[in-house]
Amino acid sequence: MKLVVGLGNPGLKYAQTRHNVGWLVVDEVARRAGASWLKAKDAEVCEVRLGPAPGEKVLLVKPQTFMNASGKAVLPLFSFYKLELGDLLAVQDDLDSPFGLLKFRMGGRHGGQNGVRDMIRLLGSEGFARLKIGISRPPAGRDPADWVLSKWHPDEATTLAELVRLGANAVEIWAAQGLAEAQLQFNGTDLRPKPPAPAPATPASSESEPQDAEASAKHIQGLP
Repeated sequence: MKLVVGLGNPGLKYAQTRHNVGWLVVDEVARRAGASWLKAKDAEVCEVRLGPAPGEKVLLVKPQTFMNASGKAVLPLFSFYKLELGDLLAVQDDLDSPFGLLKFRMGGRHGGQNGVRDMIRLLGSEGFARLKIGISRPPAGRDPADWVLSKWHPDEATTLAELVRLGANAVEIWAAQGLAEAQLQFNGTDLRPKPPAPAPATPASSESEPQDAEASAKHIQGLP
């Protein structure tokens, strides 16, 4: 059994906010598997099998405790199934990565992500994997706390849909083939628009060269 926690806030008010991108990813994994969400204490859960048949059993989790108390939803499930830290993946938004980037990381500090912070606090360890989905830093002068709770812009919809699709793929690979393979396949993901290629240099015109050569020859020969 593995545990995949999509971090986010409950309620329609937060459904399409940047902070809830983890929920979008686990929702996509559940949709592909044709599985339904069930209510548990402090969480919604969904059991799926991922990878080649018979598949790895995975419990998808959406904490219902609000972001800052995510560990309260995770710890009872982690303990009930007697899991190891290597069996746990948190899917999170990441302020410090540009929008369009996706990467796995094993362990480390919470980086200001309060859902991860609370999981570390209650699990008593930083030693679990994270799938970090970039949402970019806010524009100058905007409060980061307000930014993470803001809704996606319409012009971000295409990139967001692709990030969610790739995020679900990444969860499936992590569950079936492990963290190292998932990092190998997905840590280079970068959906940011590429700058336009520089225009090719215009070759110098050679049309005047024969005239210049002729003029030079006439000058040398003393011809008019």
